[in-house]
Amino acid sequence: MTRAIVFPGQGSQAVGMGCELANACPAAREVFDVVDEALGQKLSRLMFEGPDDELILTENAQPALLAHSIATLCALKSEGFALEVEAAFVAGHSLGEYTAFVAAGTLSLADAAILVRTRGRAMQQAVPVGDGAMAVLLGLELADAEAVAAEASKGEVCDFANDNALGQVVISGDASAVERAVEIAKKRGAKRAMLLPVSAPFHCALMAPAADIMVDALAAVEMKDPAVPVIANVTAALVADAAEARERLVEQVTGRVRWRESVVYMRDRGVEDIVEVGTGKVLAGLARRIDRDLSAVSIGGPAEIKEFLGG
Repeated sequence: MTRAIVFPGQGSQAVGMGCELANACPAAREVFDVVDEALGQKLSRLMFEGPDDELILTENAQPALLAHSIATLCALKSEGFALEVEAAFVAGHSLGEYTAFVAAGTLSLADAAILVRTRGRAMQQAVPVGDGAMAVLLGLELADAEAVAAEASKGEVCDFANDNALGQVVISGDASAVERAVEIAKKRGAKRAMLLPVSAPFHCALMAPAADIMVDALAAVEMKDPAVPVIANVTAALVADAAEARERLVEQVTGRVRWRESVVYMRDRGVEDIVEVGTGKVLAGLARRIDRDLSAVSIGGPAEIKEFLGG
């Protein structure tokens, strides 16, 4: 069965993430140690013990999710799983794209941890808390969701931020514009339209200051051509080399996460099995919504690893 490995983005974090894995697998424990050292912070302790109000901060949640996904992948590898053989593609949702590039050998784990910490802080600082917002619109066609965002803007930013699955899109921008979009979407027949509990309006034009910071941050690290095919969020297509990887990681700060298209791209090239590696089950659920014929599983702990490997 042709397989793709995918990595979750922000929102999947939870206190306790990775703790059981670290205790059970030395390779996983080493990943958490590398990230702790790179950041000069006991992030692993925050992941394992909380408190939740610190873990959910963007600057902590993003490296935490990266660490847990790579620790899970390293635990799989320690049991004989060969990514280069087993995976036709790798991809990650938003923040998870950094994880995908670590998995593909484009970025080192330490560099990626610092980059996502920088990214999290830059995105948080780009817009004062309360000035921006995001909302999910359920049950609208893509064209209708785009029309809602356009009508709501009224000179402010209201961008179509995430195409997650048919009938599930996210918009992002100025708080007043996003609030208008929620009301317009309800009138246009959305099954649900609601604001999301986020601290900043990700993946919209308001994130331009953060994108500028990431240009310099990415230019300062060594990047290699991917050893495994990586699908980029903003193009829903293959990344050719290290230079393009840099460009795509900058573009995704303000650009749309084309997740539905990314999954369709992989499916149309033979992928039948989506394996979500890390915290939560969001991407496995989206895969099944995108195409019910896709097999999808989430792996984030020792028991799930054992079951996945057939033991």
